[in-house]
Amino acid sequence: MGMLDGRVAICTGSGRGVGAEVAKLMAANGASVVVNDPGVGGGGEGGDQTPAQAIAGEIKAAGGKAVANFGSVASFEDCLGMVQQARDAFGGCHIVFNPAGILRDRMFHKMSPDDWQAVIDVHLTGHFNVCRAAINLFREQEYGRIIMVSSTSGLLGNIGQSNYGAAKMGIVALARIVAMENAGKGIKANVIAPSADTRMTRSVPTPKDPAMAAAREERLRRSKADAIAPLCVYLGSEGCSPNGQVFHQRASELTLYGLPKPARMVHHHGGWTPELIGEVAMPALASQFFDIADARSQHPGLPLE
Repeated sequence: MGMLDGRVAICTGSGRGVGAEVAKLMAANGASVVVNDPGVGGGGEGGDQTPAQAIAGEIKAAGGKAVANFGSVASFEDCLGMVQQARDAFGGCHIVFNPAGILRDRMFHKMSPDDWQAVIDVHLTGHFNVCRAAINLFREQEYGRIIMVSSTSGLLGNIGQSNYGAAKMGIVALARIVAMENAGKGIKANVIAPSADTRMTRSVPTPKDPAMAAAREERLRRSKADAIAPLCVYLGSEGCSPNGQVFHQRASELTLYGLPKPARMVHHHGGWTPELIGEVAMPALASQFFDIADARSQHPGLPLE
């Protein structure tokens, strides 16, 4: 018996990387899988049906059930087609997992509107499209599992990724609200922020400092893409208990992120003036300011294997 017996999953961007490993493990746990991947390059260019076909073939060769799909998450019509294909091929749809993504890394002062929009379209709008295409079916059947994909580039920030980080932080808000709105309908929506050795992470420039480059290489070596799959299988299962939560995983480390919430409040009877804010409020609040250059300290050292 598999944890996902009888369920049907749509796994976007699953021709490679984390998506491929999740699709395979979901299938090994009994799910029938729509393996979606348009086969574009890391920046969204081109297209190739081979990656999705290869993973679907690998699943079937192992005794599982899978079909390939080549649509784009940036197209709502394509996402509706994924849900329809799941219903036509396997009789339903119960799980959507959406790691599909591209990168257009630029420093903000050099980022073009096209670089911004392309990343927002795939990541944030892509999450809307996939989830919106499935949500009414999930509500009608009073069951569904949604696994959205964020990143520490959004949760903590990363230089050169303002477009990607903005989209990934927006996904956290989207998931929480979808979870709130549908909690009474048997639907769970959670977020994962994976750290893994994938084509996307390999596309980020290597640090020029040899020691930093070696440390990055070792982090990637330890952070295998298949380490993320067990968490996704669990979050896609009937037994999944969390809802609206954010999890980070790298190698064998599983971290629960907290909700941004008030850190400290100051009050001045009768209201504030600009001068009082500078003289009183900011000094009082300063102990709770976060270090904008210290994101790495949240996950220090090398991943634990």
